[in-house]
Amino acid sequence: MSPGSPHPDSSPSTSTYALQVQDSNPDICPEGTLHGWLSVLGGFCLSLATLGFLVSWGTFQAYYEETLLSTSTSSQIAWIGSLQNSLIFLPGIVSGKLFDAGHFHKCLIASSIIYITAGFLIAECTKYWHFILCQGLALGISTGIVYVPCVALVSQWFERKRPLAISLLSLGISIGGIIYPLIFRSLINKIGFAWTIRVIAFINLCMFAIGNTMVTRMKPSEETKHWIDFKIFAFLPYTIYVLATFTAFLGIYTVLTFVSVRAASIGFSQGLSFDLVAISNALTAVGRLTGGMCATKYGALNVIIIFTAVTAVVTFIWPFVDKHGGYLAVICFYGLSSGAFVGLCMVPVAALGRLSDFGRRAGMQMTIMALGALIGPPISGAILNSHGFQPVGIYAGELVAKKSNKFFTQRLYRECHCSFSLLDDFGKVYCIENTMEREDVIFS
Repeated sequence: MSPGSPHPDSSPSTSTYALQVQDSNPDICPEGTLHGWLSVLGGFCLSLATLGFLVSWGTFQAYYEETLLSTSTSSQIAWIGSLQNSLIFLPGIVSGKLFDAGHFHKCLIASSIIYITAGFLIAECTKYWHFILCQGLALGISTGIVYVPCVALVSQWFERKRPLAISLLSLGISIGGIIYPLIFRSLINKIGFAWTIRVIAFINLCMFAIGNTMVTRMKPSEETKHWIDFKIFAFLPYTIYVLATFTAFLGIYTVLTFVSVRAASIGFSQGLSFDLVAISNALTAVGRLTGGMCATKYGALNVIIIFTAVTAVVTFIWPFVDKHGGYLAVICFYGLSSGAFVGLCMVPVAALGRLSDFGRRAGMQMTIMALGALIGPPISGAILNSHGFQPVGIYAGELVAKKSNKFFTQRLYRECHCSFSLLDDFGKVYCIENTMEREDVIFS
């Protein structure tokens, strides 16, 4: 049976909600076009200004511990970064639903105003709760309003090249993660904290201006009645995948959060400690591009499994390395593997339902993931304060390794009775269910 042909038994008796809508999916992807690629460019600029700045948090964690917030513990300061990380995803249900209803540009303008205003206000912060409000809550929420819809928007323009397009969009995260720590390091001792933050805010203003101009949304889908579609959770591949990404996000940001703090503890200079954040993010750029190209050929889920395993190993050994050369190598491998995972984690969700409903479906996934991103770094910070770095690596590495890979492989195979194989040059993964050779796209 060809991959595109429907199965003769179209009965809805099996728990295959996503499979049913996939067969009857009326959505048509134009596979790029000028508007599609311009939207990728606009999404790249928005990703650079938002998540690119937020993933530079490790630089701020180290600086705040040494200067502005020296009276606060590592765990307390880590709450600022974890608020950012979680609020990127937490508004996903709302922003995804608004995207599906055709309100993308209104949300983009509102989030742009909030983000740029908060960016300039960080320069005026002096107390812990100031940073919580401006750098934690305001930046996180405004980023969350725009990021999920940006991924959904790009997904509408591509099918076969969707993993590559989303990887190019998320490449902005890595580029921002490179330039912002370098800007911070080069300016902080010359013009001070306040003006360094203002320079960064002006750069973000330019990126938002380009992003607002370039992105184009296709015709909105029909209005839906419910903000949350609980029916999709009856489909086990979607539910297990969402739980797996939630568990992975409990531990995956631990290394990036404390990379500079750990480097300083083993003798790195302050400047080089800050540079390690940029180096890690530079390798995430390579990971995102490599992951996107491999996913186009071999399937997103297969690539995610491999790179998640590498991330788990690196997270385990990260706090046990105290030689400068070895530590640098570990950080490079972390950036490469985690970049591929984070860049692709939303791609499989696009194949688990109608494309016109992707915003809401991805929003539900992101909202659940947000809980992992919220509590993961503070837990790591609490472990660090009580027991040191090595137990932190064991905690985070075990989460990424045991939980994520079991969800992605053993549980998905056993619970859904799926046999995964690579069937064509598109890299799509098919499910042969109940020995009836039903071929439906699960992840692509």
